[in-house]
Amino acid sequence: MSLRRTIPAASALLLAAALLSPPAVTAAPVSALAAPDISLANVQAHLNDLQTIANNNGGNRAHGRPGYLASINHLKAKLDAAGYQTAVQQFTYNGVAGYNLTADWPGGDPNDVLMLGGHLDSVTSGPGINDNGSGSAGLLEVALTVSRQAFAPRKHIRFGWWGAEELGLIGSNHYVNNLPTTERSKIKAYLNFDMIGSPNPGYFVYSASGQPTGSLLLQQTLQAAFSVPTELTSVGGRSDHAAFARAGIPVGGTFTGAEVIKTAAQAQKWGGTAGVAFDRCYHRSCDTLTNINATALDRNSDAIAYALWTLAGEGGTPPGPRFENQTDVAIPDLTTVESPITVTGVSGNAPAALAVGVDITHTFRGDLVIDVVAPDGTAFRVKTSSNDSADNVVTTYTVNASGEVANGTWKLRVQDVASADVGRINGWSLQF
Repeated sequence: MSLRRTIPAASALLLAAALLSPPAVTAAPVSALAAPDISLANVQAHLNDLQTIANNNGGNRAHGRPGYLASINHLKAKLDAAGYQTAVQQFTYNGVAGYNLTADWPGGDPNDVLMLGGHLDSVTSGPGINDNGSGSAGLLEVALTVSRQAFAPRKHIRFGWWGAEELGLIGSNHYVNNLPTTERSKIKAYLNFDMIGSPNPGYFVYSASGQPTGSLLLQQTLQAAFSVPTELTSVGGRSDHAAFARAGIPVGGTFTGAEVIKTAAQAQKWGGTAGVAFDRCYHRSCDTLTNINATALDRNSDAIAYALWTLAGEGGTPPGPRFENQTDVAIPDLTTVESPITVTGVSGNAPAALAVGVDITHTFRGDLVIDVVAPDGTAFRVKTSSNDSADNVVTTYTVNASGEVANGTWKLRVQDVASADVGRINGWSLQF
C-alpha cells in the first residue's frame, strides 16, 4: 500500500473508525456460480517465489530495482504459459524504468471488461510479502485457476499488476491516464487487492460511499464472499483503485489492515490481538514470509475468485487453441527476419480478433517494423517504425484475420529499418 497519505490521524480514521457492515450479509447481489476453492498452498508457493526473488536481488522488489523486474518476468512467464495475452507497459519515474503487467483471458465480451489488480512492487526496506506480495499472489493463483478450469465468462477478464505504487500510485495512474477513451469506457468494474494476508488481520471491504455508480454491487459481492463479518472502509487514495475511480469506473476491493491498531471490538469479532497493529511489519524489513496470516490469505484469495465468478458470469465463448514459437531469432542491424508458427486442427478461418503475442528484446524499438504474415502471404502490419526511443516490444496485438484460412504456416516478420541497434525475437504466439 502506498507510502503517501499515511498520516496517523488520517489512517486511524480510515480503519479504526471504519463503518461497520451488518453482522451478516443476508444474500449475494448476484447468484454466484460455482466459484472454485483457491489452493492456499499454491498461493503460498507464489509468495515463496517472490521472497526468493527479493533474497536474490538485494532484499526488496522495489521500483527501479532488479527484484521488481524479476517479479514482472516471473509472473509474465506463468501467465503466458497459461494462455493469457500479456503486455508489459513501461513508464519512467524518478529517472528509472517502471513496469505494469496486464494479462487478458481470451474470450468474453470485449466491450464489457471486468478488471482485477493490485500492486507488485515493495518498498526499498524489505521484500513486501504482505504489501503487496499477498494480493499479487492471490490474483496470480486465481488467474491460473481460470485457465485450469477453461472458464468461459460472458465478460472479458483482465488482470493487472502495477509498478511504483509505493511511490504514489504511479503505475496504475499511468495505465489509466494512457488508455484511449474508448478503451477506458470498456472497463465496467475494477477490483483491487492490496495487503490480504496481514498477520493480525481484519476483514475490510472497500466502501461504495462516494464511489462511482455501480460500486455498491462490487461492495456487496465482496461482503458476500466472506464467512466472517466484514467492515467497510474508505481506503481513500492509498491504493491503485484510485485512478479507476477518478475515471468514473466502479471500484471495490479487500484489505486486511496496515499500520492502524486493532481495537478490542475488532479482536473480539475476528480474533487476533487488540492494541497491536494489523501489520506490525508494514513497510519494514520484517515483511517476509513470516508476516502472513494463512487464514486471512486463504479467505481473501477465495473472495477474489468468488467475486470474479459471480460478476463475470459464464456462457461466453471458450478461448480457442493457442500456438507459440519460443525459439530465439536474432535481429541483426538493418535486417529482416521471420519466425514461423504452423497452425493445425483449427477449422475454418482465423477469427476477426486474432491475438498476436510478441516478445522482442531490442535496444531501440522505434527501428522496428512488425508484420504478421498469413499462410497465403497476406501481411498484417501491427507496428511501424517511429521515434520511440524505448527498448523492447512485449505486448499483444489484435488483427482481423477473418478472411484467412487458419491452418498453415504463419510468420512473424520483423524488420530493423535503421542503423545502430540490434535485438532478438524471444518468442511469439497466436491465440485463436
